[in-house]
Amino acid sequence: MHTVVVGTSGTTPEDVIAVARGNARVQLSPEALDALARSREIVDSLAAKPEPVYGVSTGFGALASRHISPELRAQLQRNIVRSHAAGMGPRVEREVVRALMFLRLKTVASGHTGVRPSVAQTMADVLNAGITPVVHEYGSLGCSGDLAPLSHCALTLMGEGDAEGPDGVVRPAGELLAEAGIEPVELREKEGLALLNGTDGMLGMLIMALADLRRLYTSADITAALTLEALLGTEKVLAPELHAIRPHPGQGDSAANMAAVLKGSGLTGHFQEESAPRVQDAYSVRCAPQVAGAGRDTMAHAALVASRELASAVDNPVVLPDGRVESNGNFHGAPVAYVLDFLAIAAADLGSIAERRTDRLLDKNRSHGLPPFLAEDAGVDSGLMIAQYTQAALVSEMKRLAVPASADSIPSSAMQEDHVSMGWSAARKLRTAVDNLTRIIAVELYAATRAIELRHGLTAAPASLAAIAGARAAGVGGPGADRFLAPDLAAADAFVRSGGLVEAVEAVTGPLA
Repeated sequence: MHTVVVGTSGTTPEDVIAVARGNARVQLSPEALDALARSREIVDSLAAKPEPVYGVSTGFGALASRHISPELRAQLQRNIVRSHAAGMGPRVEREVVRALMFLRLKTVASGHTGVRPSVAQTMADVLNAGITPVVHEYGSLGCSGDLAPLSHCALTLMGEGDAEGPDGVVRPAGELLAEAGIEPVELREKEGLALLNGTDGMLGMLIMALADLRRLYTSADITAALTLEALLGTEKVLAPELHAIRPHPGQGDSAANMAAVLKGSGLTGHFQEESAPRVQDAYSVRCAPQVAGAGRDTMAHAALVASRELASAVDNPVVLPDGRVESNGNFHGAPVAYVLDFLAIAAADLGSIAERRTDRLLDKNRSHGLPPFLAEDAGVDSGLMIAQYTQAALVSEMKRLAVPASADSIPSSAMQEDHVSMGWSAARKLRTAVDNLTRIIAVELYAATRAIELRHGLTAAPASLAAIAGARAAGVGGPGADRFLAPDLAAADAFVRSGGLVEAVEAVTGPLA
């Protein structure tokens, strides 16, 4: 099994995905263990002094002014975990929790948190044992980090609360640790706080969303090209010299993808052969590279923010190399929250333009010779009429999900934490948006492939034919009389979601952007 080594200088998106989705094993590097030991020595020395130090010998948040005596400090660390594990609502997905745990370990391993090496090792052991804490949907304001979600994870390290075992069954965490031969941790000064203060949940969801969106944007370029073909549109708008004079990188990439799919098509370029010739294609077809390209550039910015956050040590207070332990605001989730919201906006617009193309395919007044709703016997058959309804409902939901969470703030902790990022909420709604976008693209794929097959006497591009063959092999039905559509749509969704559409096309075109 693949092993991810955690050092002191952060991690990579690929490692996060490997641990969260691929169940990769986690190992602490010797460098990280040394850094952990050195920073712990600093915390221990401060704990022995009579002067109060925030997070080490004081309360937290609005209670930071109270100096805690040595005999109560272990109880203090246990109490912060127990009291902050106050999440409610449905369980968060396993991959999100694993990303959350791994990214918290990444910060702990930096040597800036003061956590003992043994605690970090227990974090790694829990991940490697396939034990996943039960984390709930609600409880994070994105400042001071993802407090409630991280607290539920820390509770598992203590052998308390519930967790899911490697068999998928939820049981008491203490039982699962015992079966895996893992000793519960006894938290000491600062350790409880260090396990809770971070943007790890929202960052993990950002990284996974970016991975999914990259596949979906390529898929959307493919379905846009298929629709252009089905509508007998022109590929001339994809010429690289046109996109070179507006040099947004994403726009050029999307145009190049569409051009690659359409290479060798016998369906494009029929404008002047129709009884009512067109001068231009509709915006939803002609401007596909501009809209998808803007989303691609938004993803590039979000990936830059994610890379910076992956290199960060997010905690409060932090242990500095010169021995100081200083309070800070690095746990604030604004940088991550903003790009999560940006991505939701871009995804909503991509879904919107895909739906407009689908609707055009189904409307006999705008589809340039295709049957109404792509039905076999319109009137007796409804064709894909209600598939577009479903797509429209998903687009409407996407627009609601595009409302920024990060524009909101609500004060907490007796006005000590009086401005929060809502980054966790931004991440949660982005996950739903990505899920819905997959379905929207699947409906366009379903409609466009059927429409191409109804263009009798004209031959689609080799890449388009590969997409159609792949879809049919995956259980996505072609033209014909009305039938139960939900299984076809589910098969199209699975084909897009798995990356099968991109793989089928790339077998002809080579790698797409």
